[in-house]
Amino acid sequence: MRTILHSDMNNCYASIELLHRPELRGRPVAVGGDPEARHGIVLAKDLIAKKAGVKTGMALWQAREVCPDVVFVPPRMDLYLRFSRRMRAIYAEYTDKQEAFGVDESWLDVTDTVTGKKDGYMIAEEIRRRAKEELGITVSVGVSWNKIFAKFGSDYKKPDAVTVIDQDNYKDIIWTSPVEDILYVGRNTKRKLNDVGIMTIGQLAAADRRYLKDSLGKIGLVLSAFARGEDQTPVFGESYEAPIKSIGNSTTTPRDLKDNEDVKIVVYLLAESVAARLRENNFKCRVVEISVRDNGLYSFTRQMRTGSPTDITSEIAAYAMSLFNGNYDWSKPIRSVGVRGSDLVDASIPIQLNLFLDQEERDKQHNIDMAIDSLRGRFGFYSVQRGMMYMDKTLSKLNAKEDHVTSPRGYFIDGNKTGICS
Repeated sequence: MRTILHSDMNNCYASIELLHRPELRGRPVAVGGDPEARHGIVLAKDLIAKKAGVKTGMALWQAREVCPDVVFVPPRMDLYLRFSRRMRAIYAEYTDKQEAFGVDESWLDVTDTVTGKKDGYMIAEEIRRRAKEELGITVSVGVSWNKIFAKFGSDYKKPDAVTVIDQDNYKDIIWTSPVEDILYVGRNTKRKLNDVGIMTIGQLAAADRRYLKDSLGKIGLVLSAFARGEDQTPVFGESYEAPIKSIGNSTTTPRDLKDNEDVKIVVYLLAESVAARLRENNFKCRVVEISVRDNGLYSFTRQMRTGSPTDITSEIAAYAMSLFNGNYDWSKPIRSVGVRGSDLVDASIPIQLNLFLDQEERDKQHNIDMAIDSLRGRFGFYSVQRGMMYMDKTLSKLNAKEDHVTSPRGYFIDGNKTGICS
């Protein structure tokens, strides 16, 4: 029988922020949005804010209403990704079969690590202790024979706990729990199950499978198997897939944009931010996306696949401008622009050369970008600027990497699943 762990970094973003801002300890803290601009949502909160009623996904003003003393801090994805990498380095000492589930969660298959002297619980306790001692954060770990029950276990006791779900106790612990507590049952699925009298995971496990298929489609059969502990999904070994799916920046511009040259300046500034963060975190993107909102509040989002995984500023900007030129007719001036790189992969992934791309030129551009990163790291963002930035000093004052929020898109994009830290 397999031994699967699911490790969850407790209150991920907020816990890491409190490590770097000890003066905020003892106060309700929420991570997300832009407090000064009074927009955005809560991405994470600490336990004090949570107890006061602050919830992930709330607008900042809603969080302030339920918790007037809440302190908002902007997210720093680079910092959280650094902790994520260090946590995964700890996991790697126990197994090479680890599968990221967002920035803060991972499944581990430690079957081959279990010995007569060390079982799954002992390995989980070691990981929990090392997270506190080496990183200063806490994790909750679930231990079971399948991924679904291990995930349930990590959610069962928080923070800083290990929960074993085994053949002897799963009916008492899992089957008596609400049906929405099992992975992949979101609001819509919960409503459909409740409508037919299925309130608990045990009732889901006992329900007629043909009826579940007729009611929910194929997912009904999948959830039925999950509820009975029959999940056989493997923990995929270390791969080139990134723990987050995208990195992007958007900005409301200092003035409305009136022509393509205005847009090009802002797109390049945003592309510089996205590309620099990709390089900083050792990612490349396979999809570039642009979002545009005009001053009449009409907005659209478009995306396109790149010819090859990229972290090159000029390539990301060129894809973004191609999307813009093909989708906007200048009926009104533009107020907001966003650029995002998604479908991320590890930058060390071996790539198949594209006959239509000059790889030697791409390598040169990459090296130039790296040199610029180094200079800006030493002498500041404005120490190196593109020539086009001198065409409009108002627009070119934007330092997108430092002044604006870079946020990950959720690991899943539908209503049943989320990759946001809680």
